[in-house]
Amino acid sequence: MYAVIKTGGKQYKVAAGEKIKIEQIAADVGQDIVIDQVLAVGNGAELKVGAPLVAGATVNATVIAHGRHDKVRIFKMRRRKHYQKHGGHRQNYTELQISAVNG
Repeated sequence: MYAVIKTGGKQYKVAAGEKIKIEQIAADVGQDIVIDQVLAVGNGAELKVGAPLVAGATVNATVIAHGRHDKVRIFKMRRRKHYQKHGGHRQNYTELQISAVNG
């Protein structure tokens, strides 16, 4: 059984037992959370699609860790104008262990 969830402005396809990295959420390590924004639930050939959410469907998960992704390098340059700008960004994430898909 799998589900398509929405969190942090992104959509993720998840199944029980998987680990995923999502945009950082305010939860402690080891805390169990319930994600109720489920867009679709599938089981084999059967698929329930919500409009926009599937009623009564939830995904249970446990927070494993918080961290930061690898640095994304940003480099801007205008040729022949003696302009160069360097920068970087590291996005925060929360790692989840999906325990159950209910739907």
